[in-house]
Amino acid sequence: MVRLLKPRRGAVKTITLDNGSEFADHETVAKAVSASVYFCDPYCSGQRGTNENTNGLIRQYFPKGTDFRKVTNAELRRIVHKLNDRPRKRLGYRTPAQVFLGEYSGALETAGAALIS
Repeated sequence: MVRLLKPRRGAVKTITLDNGSEFADHETVAKAVSASVYFCDPYCSGQRGTNENTNGLIRQYFPKGTDFRKVTNAELRRIVHKLNDRPRKRLGYRTPAQVFLGEYSGALETAGAALIS
């Protein structure tokens, strides 16, 4: 998480996490990217609305049970591009890339990296 989020330091204000053990080192991440970390209440998927929606979009490309050890970085980058360039009703039919770059491109040294990682 630090490797992916550190180049966006300043653009990432908050991180909302599940209560899984994979986030035990959340304090290190928060410090590295200067963001506040919040945890969802157990079994309250509504607190992670964007996360749940994004999981559904990802499942269109990678069905449940996919072994991600067999997915190439090139394939992941292709899906990231597709999802970042997909217009969203919630964003006024703009793409996540347009919104992110429009709001933060001046503040980020590597603004285009948001679309590649």
